[in-house]
Amino acid sequence: MARGGAARKRDAAAERPASASKLAKVAGGAGAHAAGLDRLIHERLRLAIVSALAVNPKLSFTELKRLVDTSDGNLSVHARKLEDAGYITSEKGFEDRVPRTDYVLTRQGRAALDNYLGHMEALIRATRR
Repeated sequence: MARGGAARKRDAAAERPASASKLAKVAGGAGAHAAGLDRLIHERLRLAIVSALAVNPKLSFTELKRLVDTSDGNLSVHARKLEDAGYITSEKGFEDRVPRTDYVLTRQGRAALDNYLGHMEALIRATRR
């Protein structure tokens, strides 16, 4: 005989480890701890780009590529996603007839990074209790 939805939910809650309920409280609801993360920044290379720009007022494409240790193509793709989201801006120009692209973290990008780091800190505190 099939069990009702309420019974299944109670069983699932009983099987869930205590740490899962602590993590759920971090972001205000069941499963919200993962949903609350900014998926755009959570990707390793994009987090590296935003973090590098958070501690440097401006970085050229070449400087940023060296700092995050990636290829031209990878940096271009990930920087474009961050730019499309409004987290960074790029300024294209020339230096001694050589094309140059500089990147800057926007206010929106800094706020997104601060929110992301705050969320991660809350998750860490919850798991250490």
